[in-house]
Amino acid sequence: MTAAKKPPRFVFLLNRAQKVLQRWIETRPQAWDGISSAQAGLLFLLASRGEPATVGDIAKGLQVAPAAVTNLSKRMQAADLIERVDDDADRRVTRVRLTAQGQDASRQAHAMLRDLNARLTAGFTPDELDVVARWLAQVAELERDLPGG
Repeated sequence: MTAAKKPPRFVFLLNRAQKVLQRWIETRPQAWDGISSAQAGLLFLLASRGEPATVGDIAKGLQVAPAAVTNLSKRMQAADLIERVDDDADRRVTRVRLTAQGQDASRQAHAMLRDLNARLTAGFTPDELDVVARWLAQVAELERDLPGG
């Protein structure tokens, strides 16, 4: 009689993978040029929008509190990665946009992540990757069960 195969320990594996990815990313200073992964997230968001964004827009896009964006953006502004600009339609609104240095940092980080994605997906078929992506999206849906989710 053979023992039943144990199911994978998904929570453990996902946690471990996240920690390893975080360490891998943060040990690539040549790609990040001294910016944190949180700062890279803001750079990516602004680059993908192609236009300045309000703190509220950024907070929603990064799924963080507006206060966190305010603190993060102050450090990034001091590093000349972003700048604050007045809204064209409503002078009471301030928007954030990438500086030339921020655009360069975003491109550099994108290239590193492109290489990382290639490593992560090597050896998997498109169908297998679709299943992984679907599973990760399902995990992210747990957010609906959280307070305020």
